[in-house]
Amino acid sequence: MGIVGAVMTPGAFLDRDGVINRALIRDGLPFPPRSIEELEILPGVADALRRLKDAGYRLVVVTNQPDVARGTVLRKTVDEINGALMARLPLDAIRTCFHDSEDRCDCRKPQPGLLVAAAKDFDIDLRSSWMVGDRWRDIAAGLAVGCRTIFIDCGYNEQQPPRADYRVKSLSEGVNIILQEST
Repeated sequence: MGIVGAVMTPGAFLDRDGVINRALIRDGLPFPPRSIEELEILPGVADALRRLKDAGYRLVVVTNQPDVARGTVLRKTVDEINGALMARLPLDAIRTCFHDSEDRCDCRKPQPGLLVAAAKDFDIDLRSSWMVGDRWRDIAAGLAVGCRTIFIDCGYNEQQPPRADYRVKSLSEGVNIILQEST
């Protein structure tokens, strides 16, 4: 990956909905905001991301947005939400999979394609990186590439990850662990 002799940096791969911004809960399941008006950055996220950035981490959001493939949300809306997050937070990039499960792409988590591509583009060392997510798919994608993982347990009524390195209640709590582990 990257240029021979290039210094590899650690990365923090972050799911979007439920980690960076509030997920909308219906019947115990999380859903993304359907408009820019519904976008709400979670408390403590901006500060947590600044702390990671100051510690030398590349910050890449990796998000599944299958509602585009399903025709229930326009890609323009997802791009608008992502643009707002990029403008308000110290992120290096947001990588989005717009496919649904039936598309069998390599970018839809739990497949690790988004992480692999971002690692190549930003010279990220996957073994010294973290995947932070609120669903089993996020954790599986991180484990597939050798990242350490942090599961933010939001209490959703769905499958839980079979294993994660840490379980926390917020991104701020997860960032405290990452910074402790990197010293």
